[in-house]
Amino acid sequence: MTELWTDPEWLAGAHAWVEEQTDALGLVRTGDVEQPHVRVWSTVLKIPTTAGPVWFKANHGPLQHEAALVTLLAQRVPDQVEPLLAADLDRGWMLMRDAGTRMRELVVIEASLERWHPVLDTVARISIAMEDDVAALLEAGVPDLRLATLPASYAALMEQIDAAPRFRAATDRVAELCDQLAAYGIRESVQHDDLHDGQVFVRDGRHWVVDWGDACVSHPFFVLAVALEGQIAWGLDDVENSVDTEPFRDTFLGPYEAAYPNLSHAELVEAARLATRLGWAARAVNGHLSVDEQSTLRRLEMFVDGQVQD
Repeated sequence: MTELWTDPEWLAGAHAWVEEQTDALGLVRTGDVEQPHVRVWSTVLKIPTTAGPVWFKANHGPLQHEAALVTLLAQRVPDQVEPLLAADLDRGWMLMRDAGTRMRELVVIEASLERWHPVLDTVARISIAMEDDVAALLEAGVPDLRLATLPASYAALMEQIDAAPRFRAATDRVAELCDQLAAYGIRESVQHDDLHDGQVFVRDGRHWVVDWGDACVSHPFFVLAVALEGQIAWGLDDVENSVDTEPFRDTFLGPYEAAYPNLSHAELVEAARLATRLGWAARAVNGHLSVDEQSTLRRLEMFVDGQVQD
């Protein structure tokens, strides 16, 4: 797919679309268009303008729903997700305002993970706000990883990758955990599914969660797998389990305590524990790429073993 993103004919079409959109917005280009990101799954163009840089993004087929999803999120929660400057929903193309400074650099400069608290609070509030929009999310093409569908999807992945016996043996465990988690009655919604510090930007004192291409419709607590175990637990020095993640988990659970007064804090904590483990199974299914099977195997190891094996 990377050949498409660098194909002169495709780039000419993308540049023409960008120029059409920026003209309509009254933005004047002030320099050459750059292409700082080329991956199998997406590419990004940076366009300098009189109003600052704007960004074009195109996704490959399985992630093309991002444009429709961000459009819907911006309609429902405009104070938490910025509207796109322009979008071509048929092609999954997006034109976006500059989001600011990446949180990955800020946490190093500040030597602190405290910025994760407002991020986790925001993500929880987005999922709660979108609970009534599941049908619209699915219609927009957002993948269905709900608890009722996850066991079958996991089993299908086992066949697709010719999985090792211990991963296949965990298929029944996926179903058991889905049943246990469903019993808490927390409604399924949009779930980012790849929440790390490279997906959060800070501008005007606000934290903006971007890159919704991996988002799915699933249990909202699945987001804690990557955010807590895959990111925060490693701390500033990249040492596994060097940070106590409970305060961050509790920040995420705060909006749910208000939205679900029938559930005690202890029940929400247990639901979060189950979802953090099961979330790795969902991440393996949702994020699988045939060209990157190692990432799928690492996620399966996190699900089955609770850690990546050396």
